[in-house]
Amino acid sequence: MNDTLQWTDASLVREVERRSGTPASACFQCHKCSSGCPVAPDMDLMSSQIMRLVHLGAKDEILESEAIWACASCEACSTRCPMGIDVAAVMDALRMMAVERKAEVADARATSFNKAFLTSVRWHGRVFELGMMTLYKLTSRDLFADMDKVPRMLAKRKLAFLPHFSKSAKLVRKVFQRAQEEEKKR
Repeated sequence: MNDTLQWTDASLVREVERRSGTPASACFQCHKCSSGCPVAPDMDLMSSQIMRLVHLGAKDEILESEAIWACASCEACSTRCPMGIDVAAVMDALRMMAVERKAEVADARATSFNKAFLTSVRWHGRVFELGMMTLYKLTSRDLFADMDKVPRMLAKRKLAFLPHFSKSAKLVRKVFQRAQEEEKKR
């Protein structure tokens, strides 16, 4: 990321609002979204900083940040926002914009995780955690990190050995097919 901000797109806030369906311009920087974020310590920019950069039109800084990829979409930020802004939806919109722009991601593991997550959802209609993490570990070559957590997750039945397919798995696959068709049109 650059040391100085580049003010490149005054219409960024309007584009984010259109894509996310939420009033991003209503943010008054109370920082409640950041204070409730479970992954904030691992982000290069906190959600409140992302929201401020959206207001300032700093598209390059946002789309090249690791924060939009580190976001877990847990919606804690959206729940805490006193203005009713769906901050998680803003992050989703920014990720879509980054993908469209083919923005460089500093940490290739974020791209690997995103691909593994989407592959899992595409085939099962929902996330199959064990399969997703296996694919992520293989593609990121980060094989043994976090392995100490697996026994506890298995003991608490947080990981299933076999996938559970969503009743709407076929519908989800059709959504992915439509997205691929739209991508080819661009």
